[in-house]
Amino acid sequence: MITVEISRNDKKNIVSFTMSGHADSGPHGHDLVCAGASAVSFGSVNAIATVCGVELDIEMEEDGGFLRCYVPNGLDDVTFEKVQLLLEGMLVSLQSIAEEYSSYIQVNDIIGR
Repeated sequence: MITVEISRNDKKNIVSFTMSGHADSGPHGHDLVCAGASAVSFGSVNAIATVCGVELDIEMEEDGGFLRCYVPNGLDDVTFEKVQLLLEGMLVSLQSIAEEYSSYIQVNDIIGR
C-alpha cells in the first residue's frame, strides 16, 4: 500500500509530504494506482519548480517507493502562497485516487507536526 502523509504547521500550511510503499494494484509496469500517484506527486514537484521557481528539498530512494519533500523556509509571501496552492491541488488529486482505490493508497493529512 502507498501511504501519503501531509504534514502541516499550526497555521495549516503544508510544510512537507511523504509518499512511501508500493500499491501493488497490478503487475510491475501496469500498476495504475502507482502510476497515478507518481504522476500527481512528481507533476506537482515539477510544477512548483517551473511555475514558482522553488526547488523543494527532496529525499527519495533509487528503487522507488519513497519520496519526501519539504517546503524551504524563507520564501516570500506570494511565492509561498503559490507553492501552497499547488500542494493543496496535489492533495486533492491524491485523495481522489484514494477514494477510488482505498485498498492501495491511504492519505493522511496531519496538522501541527
